Amino acid sequence: MNKEISKHIANAKNGDQAAYKALLNHFWNDIYRFQLAKTRNENEAEDITIQTFSKAFDKLDLYNESYNFKTWILSISRNLQIDEYRKNKTSTISLSNDLDNSYDLTDETPSPEDQLIIEQNLAQLLMYIKQLKPDYQKIINLRYFQELSYKEISKELNEPLNNVKVRLLRAKKLLSEIISKRI
Repeated sequence: MNKEISKHIANAKNGDQAAYKALLNHFWNDIYRFQLAKTRNENEAEDITIQTFSKAFDKLDLYNESYNFKTWILSISRNLQIDEYRKNKTSTISLSNDLDNSYDLTDETPSPEDQLIIEQNLAQLLMYIKQLKPDYQKIINLRYFQELSYKEISKELNEPLNNVKVRLLRAKKLLSEIISKRI
């Protein structure tokens, strides 16, 4: 196995967030493409990919380094996809879907002096954020505009803490890609 990946795994086991991010960035495309080929649905593939990283990061202490990390994480992803397929195959249709797609990106107005300095940048940033999928817009809003903790976001979205962390990492990466394309 690549020494750099081994180093990231060891650091992640010790709680290093940068190592988690490096692993996510390195393996995201492989897992996402695998899921897209299986599900043929971008949203479902993305959701399962996020669940994959969440579960893998949660169970990282169980990873045996004598096996290839990519193989290990792909097997987690495959099992999650099978579970999702079984759940959807036997699930019932809910008539109470949340149809509210509006997200309040509140602007806590800074002092007049600061407002003059940052007004253009904030408007530009909001324009970039609006290019993200609604789920990513919401998590960015909760974290950076409403300043909620990961735990509070987890409660708000009714998702596991690791899912929130992975989804926020992904949202920041996508936002960064959007911004860098514009510069």
